[in-house]
Amino acid sequence: MNEAAEKFRSPMAAEVVGREAERQFQHVWEKPRGWRRISAVNNSVIGRRFILTAFMFFIAGGVLALLLRTQLIVPENDLLSAEVYNQFFTMHGTTMMFLFAVPMMEAFAIYLIPSMIGTRDLCFPRLSAFGYWCFLFGGLLLYSSFIIGSAPDGGWFMYVPLTTKEFSPGINQDFWLLGVTFVEIASITGALELIVTILRMRAPGMALHRMAIFAWYMLAVSFMIIFGFPPLILASILLEAERAFDIPFYDVTRGGDPLLWQHLFWIFGHPEVYIIFLPAAGLVSAMLPTLARGPLVGYSLLVLAVVGTAFLSFGLWVHHMYATGIPRLALSFFAGASLAVSIPSGIQVFAWIATLWEGRPLLRTPLLFVIGFIIIFVIGGLTGVMVAMVPFDWQVHDTYFVVAHFHYVLIGGMVFPLFAAFFFYLPRATGRMLSETMGRTSFWLLFIGFNVAFFPMHLTGLLGMPRRVYTYPADIGWDWLNLTSTLGAYMVAAGAAVFVGNVIWHMRWGEPAGDNPWAAGGLEWANPSPIPPYNIRSIPRVTSYNPLWDQPGLHDRIESAREYLPTAEEGKREVLATSIVGAAPEYVLRLPSPSFLPLLAALATAATFIGFLISKYWIAAIGAGTFLLILLFWLWEEPHEKHEKDVGNGLTLPIGSGSTGAHDWLGCLIFVFVDGAIFASLVYAYFYLWTSAEVWPPPGFAPEIGMPAIAVLALTMLSLVVLGLTHWAASHHSRLPILLGLALSLPVLGGLAYALFEAWNELPFDLKSHAYGALVIFIGGYFALHVLLAISSALFSLARFLFGGVVPHKEVSTLVFTLLGFYSAVVGLAAFAVIYLSPMALR
Repeated sequence: MNEAAEKFRSPMAAEVVGREAERQFQHVWEKPRGWRRISAVNNSVIGRRFILTAFMFFIAGGVLALLLRTQLIVPENDLLSAEVYNQFFTMHGTTMMFLFAVPMMEAFAIYLIPSMIGTRDLCFPRLSAFGYWCFLFGGLLLYSSFIIGSAPDGGWFMYVPLTTKEFSPGINQDFWLLGVTFVEIASITGALELIVTILRMRAPGMALHRMAIFAWYMLAVSFMIIFGFPPLILASILLEAERAFDIPFYDVTRGGDPLLWQHLFWIFGHPEVYIIFLPAAGLVSAMLPTLARGPLVGYSLLVLAVVGTAFLSFGLWVHHMYATGIPRLALSFFAGASLAVSIPSGIQVFAWIATLWEGRPLLRTPLLFVIGFIIIFVIGGLTGVMVAMVPFDWQVHDTYFVVAHFHYVLIGGMVFPLFAAFFFYLPRATGRMLSETMGRTSFWLLFIGFNVAFFPMHLTGLLGMPRRVYTYPADIGWDWLNLTSTLGAYMVAAGAAVFVGNVIWHMRWGEPAGDNPWAAGGLEWANPSPIPPYNIRSIPRVTSYNPLWDQPGLHDRIESAREYLPTAEEGKREVLATSIVGAAPEYVLRLPSPSFLPLLAALATAATFIGFLISKYWIAAIGAGTFLLILLFWLWEEPHEKHEKDVGNGLTLPIGSGSTGAHDWLGCLIFVFVDGAIFASLVYAYFYLWTSAEVWPPPGFAPEIGMPAIAVLALTMLSLVVLGLTHWAASHHSRLPILLGLALSLPVLGGLAYALFEAWNELPFDLKSHAYGALVIFIGGYFALHVLLAISSALFSLARFLFGGVVPHKEVSTLVFTLLGFYSAVVGLAAFAVIYLSPMALR
């Protein structure tokens, strides 16, 4: 047995399943060694990589913040020029929002969720690895802008028209637009992974009402990412298209509107606040019962509060646009929604306080950070209620009062729970405890320093100091407040430095932690420490919310391989797929082994973005083509050697599933949600510009319903019929009808693509003449792209049947094709209605 397998070998498991079977199990799940480590796809490895990389970006963003505060320590300072200050300010905000906060919270979820729900890995391990490489390469792409002196300088919100080519002709803003979009691929892939894993891979018996509370938080947050990030992706694509190709989406002189950017940005931006806060709150809810030595109070109310926050957060985006001239009646609705979202936040705070009150708190370092978080977040919440009021917001808008508010909410609401989680969960990863003395020192430096740094900013803002200024005159009352804030920022940096020193110290000299140093009740502690690559030795049946507290002997049964899937006799990585509501076992899900495909796919994606950045579109085309070729190898899987297996405890389950409930079909459905959110944002842009433009469409721009358009409509309707027949055949596992349906789908979809091309040629305008024409062509092009996607999916499914050796009842690719086909048809019908049947088009 190799060294890695020996390290994680369970003696109890070896006694039960046999030495040879234990060796095989350890070999199947071991991490690759040497240079092949970069091919690892285990969630424990990818999660640690995410956490370490996000923390390095946190340090980089913190250094930029210290330089900004040092510039403002005294009036009329010349440490930084206005240009450099704008670059540092932009990259500080971008780093903290896009490269630290969201990736770090998703990283903890990637690392912890499989263990919490009693499974061995995420459902799509290669996808999470691909997401990590996209995150790393996207961050490096952003920071490479410093090397050529062209760092983004338009603010982390990139408001137009200041970021258009006319006012920012350099490459600075292109780095932001392409780099952030690249990074967001990682966030969306992580959200997709987490949704499917949480819904389909929980341990048997872990019904939704027994699910780990952190899993509930991350399920809600993942859906928020799925629907919240696409509007920003679209906004970035439209702005990059305007900058690179002069397509007038935001140009007022050609029917565009700069406020369209703000609407799309903040439709993303306000859910983003809760996308950052809710995972941190979820970590608090997960840790608090153990730290308080008592059950979590109000589990059901917390779940309702999380779901309520997720819904309400999408109705608040104008909260950031009170000063843009929106009618007061509309502002009143958004002000009401801004107040309403404080109710679920209050429910969570009172549940945490009640848990502490009912328990016997253990005042260790993690609990200190949790208490500090509650105090700071409540202060930030109170100022949030203040800025939700329109008259007050008009007074403090774009002042340092707002800076103080969102740092209290975001840093207090995310960083303090994060440090608590580091102290709580790091022993699980390393097998050693951190120093309590250094922990308390770092807490007090961070807590006191944070309040010294940011509380005075409330006063600075009330005294009129605007945001984003690189210097200020003396003798106007801001001097001592800025000096105090800067000294507080250095205290925060000292606290972070002590924490880093603590982590380094504990790796060598920390006290051994044991398997469950906190005597916690969650399944994430039902493993050896350090955590093995497979997370949990055998998959248990769960009958309680706190299984390790309420099910005596469960830890020993798991470790002695007396639960489900105790062996890996076929040499495959296997987990259980369970039902969405009750977590009843349904089939065995086989996971891929370590692979270089995620890294290669991310490199191809990076080449695509770099090609657009430097305007070498042939490089982008090669990168995109290479990615599609890699994707073909990625998706092609060999058939299983048998159809079912004994998973232990007298239960036999099929291997894989070809139904619409399968994990891969569900993953495709989540992808459709992402895609649909992008399309909905595109349609929103069309109707928004209709309300802001003087004439929509301009004279001579209205498209006519000619024969090509009628052909598009007819073929779209026909495709629905053919897709319905194919779906019926796939659902009934009939090989010949499936092949017939695929064969019929190809000419129908091909004819639809040709009809779209002809309809495109009949449009009486081009991309650059007016925003109306640009949006009509983009909407039509979006439909055409998805028709091509459906054709590609049909060809892939046909190849799987003809050359893949698959059987109909195990093949889900046809169901995926019909899902993509139905979605493409719905997009087509919606596009036809917008372009030809909307009131504007019929004028």
